[in-house]
Amino acid sequence: MTAEATPWPPAWPRALGLTSDMAPDRVSGMGSHEALPAGDYRAVPEDFVVEECLGFSPEGSGEHLWLWVEKRALTTHELARMLAQVCGVRERDIGYAGMKDRQAVTRQWLSVHLPGREAPEDIQAALDARLASDDARSVRLLDQARHPRKLKRGVHRGNRFLLRLSGDVVDDPGLESRWQRLIEGGVPNYFGPQRFGPEGRNLARARALLARGWRKRDDRQGMLLSAARSYLFNQLLAARIVDNSWATPLPGELVMLEGTASQFLVDDVDDELRERAARLDVHPSGVLWGSGRLASQDQAAERERAMIASEPELAAGLEAAEVRMGRRPLRLRLDAPRLTRDGHELRLAFGLPRGAFATAVLRELMTHPTL
Repeated sequence: MTAEATPWPPAWPRALGLTSDMAPDRVSGMGSHEALPAGDYRAVPEDFVVEECLGFSPEGSGEHLWLWVEKRALTTHELARMLAQVCGVRERDIGYAGMKDRQAVTRQWLSVHLPGREAPEDIQAALDARLASDDARSVRLLDQARHPRKLKRGVHRGNRFLLRLSGDVVDDPGLESRWQRLIEGGVPNYFGPQRFGPEGRNLARARALLARGWRKRDDRQGMLLSAARSYLFNQLLAARIVDNSWATPLPGELVMLEGTASQFLVDDVDDELRERAARLDVHPSGVLWGSGRLASQDQAAERERAMIASEPELAAGLEAAEVRMGRRPLRLRLDAPRLTRDGHELRLAFGLPRGAFATAVLRELMTHPTL
């Protein structure tokens, strides 16, 4: 495993004194999980269940057929390709709001552009036929409806997770206290390891591509640009976890309101703002690097410029690729969190906003090679 693929420091285990201290100048994509118990969350796909929360319903008429599907051991890309074949359309005529994991059971909407055409008579049978020789993979069509527009990336509100944990973490006496700290204090909003590929190879590819000049034909889905921006964000978040400023705004901070895209600039951090941050009403944010003007100021901007100065090639490559600068909250609030035990079985249930990773929650609770 490469250094860039090793985990960034968790927040609450450090705050609880469970991991060794790390000086800010030593943050380089590496963290310390050694005191956390080992656990597994993907022994079988049913251990990791994800349901997309769209936030609205299809209207019932229109050129696009929307399908509510449950898939097992399939990527969203694979399912989209299968639906295109079954419905006799191009892959670009298939829409979906978000990418869902392969090693999981996931439910999400996909859309098929069928202007002036009826839907195939038995989509379920056609999908089953394509998976007949594969016991691991499956797709179930749960519902369908028409809608005037294609389902676009990022229009969903979030995702609901139901995870079953196994291993030493199940019997760990400190698990409940760490879980409660996540509920009360929030979750570091790290990009998950899947963003960087196995052993961080997407990031290595991104470095090489940006060094010679990004071209869309070399990165059609923007996956490598995303890996580079995500890495820089994680570096910033890790540094602010190390100095314990990740949950409290700094002077010049661009603060984001919980549950919305609204944000405002903080000149002075007063008691009222600290209290709002403590109750998870507002969150500090970090830059998603690209071209444009840095929105933060003062101490917050200094931290972000220092992060960029440590990775000048990545930053310059993103600017040259004309990726627009953005913001992302440094912290997440768990929606309707629940921990249940049944004998030796432990389950976690929680909701996260779109763009957030369940692995960011799990890495605060246990160790696992992919966390």
